[in-house]
Formats: sequence, C-alpha cells, structure tokens
Amino acid sequence: MSLKPEDFLILLVLNRGERHGYGIMKDVESESGGEVKLGIGSLYRLLGRMMRAGLVATTAPGRGADERRRNYRLTALGERVLREECLRLADLVQRVKARGLLAR
Repeated sequence: MSLKPEDFLILLVLNRGERHGYGIMKDVESESGGEVKLGIGSLYRLLGRMMRAGLVATTAPGRGADERRRNYRLTALGERVLREECLRLADLVQRVKARGLLAR
C-alpha cells in the first residue's frame, strides 16, 4: 500500500513525537521544503481519516494544558505503515539510481 504524500509527511512528522495540529501543519511544510502546505480543514480531515484507519491517535492534554488542544501521535500500526512506506520508497530510489536517472 502506498501512501499519499500528505499522509506520508504527517506520519513522518509524528514519528518524531506527538504534536498538536498547528505543529503538524508547520512541520509538514518544513519537511516538504514548503511544497506541501496543509490548510486547517485539510489537516483535520486527513487526521480524522488516519485515526479511523488506526494510524494516528490523540493523547490526553497534559496537566494544566488547554483542553481544546489535542495532541496526535503515531500508533503501532502507524509506525509499521510508515516503515513499510519508507522501504518501498527506498526500493524505488534504488531502481532509479540503477538506471542512472539521477545522474542527468
């Protein structure tokens, strides 16, 4: 199963640790070199789908934290899917290199 670029970037960002929505948006933008900019509606739609798929979960706000601010984290399934996607992409890069396509 291959992931959409936005899904991959969200999982990649969450692999570093839990984040709140705004932090995910900013980190995805940074990780993509500014190529992927998620709007708030798109982000929460993606997170909702990923939560239903069991890839991402929310964590309870810390003591004294704003109850409205949810943090998101990878689940064990999310970690496994991210690792499998990284292996798939690494294999593709090796195929491209073997054909000399990156040297051009």
